[in-house]
Amino acid sequence: MKINLKNGIDKLIFGMKQNDVIAIYGKPDRNYKDEDDNVIFAYNAQKMRLTFYQEEDLKLGYIVASANDLELFDNKMIGRKIIDVKNELNQKGLSKFTAEDFDTFENYFNEDNWIILQTEFDEVVKVEVGAIINDKDEFDWKFGKK
Repeated sequence: MKINLKNGIDKLIFGMKQNDVIAIYGKPDRNYKDEDDNVIFAYNAQKMRLTFYQEEDLKLGYIVASANDLELFDNKMIGRKIIDVKNELNQKGLSKFTAEDFDTFENYFNEDNWIILQTEFDEVVKVEVGAIINDKDEFDWKFGKK
């Protein structure tokens, strides 16, 4: 599955509604609401958790993925050393990461592309991507744009 920075993952595009996602992947394995009343879809086979923002007309705004076939710039992400992944991303212009650690986990966040690489024991275990917020402090929804 390909990560499309600022747009989504695989066939998922930020701004999709629940029915758009169900048309692609079918009904989710889990469907629940979080503490902010956002709708969460979990797909076991794809190892993805999708968040539809309640305050944004339930549009897809955040994806957490951990599938072994997850790629960015044709490079696998999951199960690889963070130093190798960051070196590859640096060559593609993604060099600014803010690191935050807790317990055995570390998060590497690139705000320009709203991507988080989560590691444990120096290996990437999860990737999170979110919809971009534009200069007007609004979400830059990609779905439906030509």
